[in-house]
Amino acid sequence: MQQIGAKDWYETLTLGDGVTLIHEPWIKPFFRCNIWHVRGRERDLLFDSGLGHFSLRAHVPLVTERALTCVASHTHFDHIGSHHEFPGCCVHHAEVAILEDPRNEWTCADRYATDEMFDRFPQGWDQTRYQVRHAKAERILNDGDIIDLGDRAFEVIHTPGHSPGGIGLFETATGIFLSGDIIYDGPLIDDAYHSVVEDYVSTLERLAGLPVSIVHGGHFPSFGPVRYRQLIAEYLAGHRKPGCHIG
Repeated sequence: MQQIGAKDWYETLTLGDGVTLIHEPWIKPFFRCNIWHVRGRERDLLFDSGLGHFSLRAHVPLVTERALTCVASHTHFDHIGSHHEFPGCCVHHAEVAILEDPRNEWTCADRYATDEMFDRFPQGWDQTRYQVRHAKAERILNDGDIIDLGDRAFEVIHTPGHSPGGIGLFETATGIFLSGDIIYDGPLIDDAYHSVVEDYVSTLERLAGLPVSIVHGGHFPSFGPVRYRQLIAEYLAGHRKPGCHIG
């Protein structure tokens, strides 16, 4: 299989409202993390950081232009691979231990970080040697906390189910929801070692009323409010206990 060098590994796509998607196009869509960059007046936001095989800081100039707040939607390997490159990392309190000691069995790398992830291998890839590097949690997040970019404010929404410390970030002014892996337009994962289906159901019931305008998920393309409600309804239809309703 053809191997891809570092300079061709990342791609950036500029969207609206100061949002840029950074992704690794040679990883198959199911495994490919969406890395979200949001421009603020006083500082920028980086929500997740990808596989980490190649340095994000060295090969995506956007992430070094200004002061940056680096947030983990959760601590699976495909979302925190480059977090060690950034000061001031933020993570929910339930997953601090994983960010700071990212063992493969804790980050799901033992299950998913394999050769099967790729359409093209990154140069130097060896699945037997892959390991997320530890990062320091400089800020521990809880539900309702605010990520302040100066002229923009994102509220932390705790979203347990996929993982215990999963979070989304919601900007009330624009309706932008950075949702991580709790909701995206693809197969939702509720069978990781620390997933809890009952928590997943409760989280989606709570999120159903969120007034989103656009959802930028942890995987697959972004989508609007109609698809958002449809995805939630489809999951709940298959997992909710009889007699329960979306609140």
